[in-house]
Amino acid sequence: MAHTDHQTLRRVLRREIAGTIGVLTDDHDFRAMRRYRSFTFDDHTTYLRHLETVLKTRAAQGSHTTLALFDPEDYAAYCADTGLDPDASASRSRFTAHLAATGPTVPYDGRPLTDLLPQLVDEAVRQATWEYATTLLTRLGPCPTCGEDIGRAAFTRASELLVRILDTAPPGERHLVCTVSGPPDTLVSVLHGEQDGTGATRLDEAEALEFTSVLALGLATRSPGGLVIRTSAAGTADRVHGWRLRGGALEPLTASEVFDAYCTDVESGDIVPPESGVDYGAAPDLGDDGTAAAHRH
Repeated sequence: MAHTDHQTLRRVLRREIAGTIGVLTDDHDFRAMRRYRSFTFDDHTTYLRHLETVLKTRAAQGSHTTLALFDPEDYAAYCADTGLDPDASASRSRFTAHLAATGPTVPYDGRPLTDLLPQLVDEAVRQATWEYATTLLTRLGPCPTCGEDIGRAAFTRASELLVRILDTAPPGERHLVCTVSGPPDTLVSVLHGEQDGTGATRLDEAEALEFTSVLALGLATRSPGGLVIRTSAAGTADRVHGWRLRGGALEPLTASEVFDAYCTDVESGDIVPPESGVDYGAAPDLGDDGTAAAHRH
């Protein structure tokens, strides 16, 4: 009887354990891991199929599982830094635990991996973009004229502009895209917002942080770029307007400029047909001329 009670208690405790699984999301990363003899999978599709079975089994048992993006290059660097043998399953487990605390993750919620893996990759891109933009903002240092931290001031200004954009947008769901052109890289950030019953806009905190950082970088470095917002509401046409990022300020685009931007293929420059049910409108003036209290940073 005591033995049975112990088994029952252990099963209960197992359900209390949250787990993290590192996932090789594409075939390229999968092939990179096959150089280790302790990694015994031969086929990426088979690997994902067995992974999905494990996830479903854990969910059926009441266990919570988080998916983390397993990058072979980061794994090799981690093993080199920590002195671990990369050709050992215990090392992969240690690295996965490290990812759970520091890397991009998404919870397993029963959806197919074909739906969850793109979300995990998007989360990884968002985190990398935020880290990159934050690093560049930090490197800008203090203003030689007033001593104010340029990156911090730009982030504050970008936050204020984002609030103004959301406040002046029509009611509905909001989809914003900010693009800042390099060098060395072009950064693109996406932000989604939904209005609740009181009219307040709900934003994902991580998305908002990344979006504001990218906009701040464009403002601080006076890089070319743009910001577009699309608002969707039931019973009305989607409304689109935007701003040009130039000289450290957001300049409102006219309706025709927004139309041209949306109806031009970014890569080829070819004209594409306009979407039906979309109203391309002039953007409101945000009252932003890029000047600080006494000077331009």
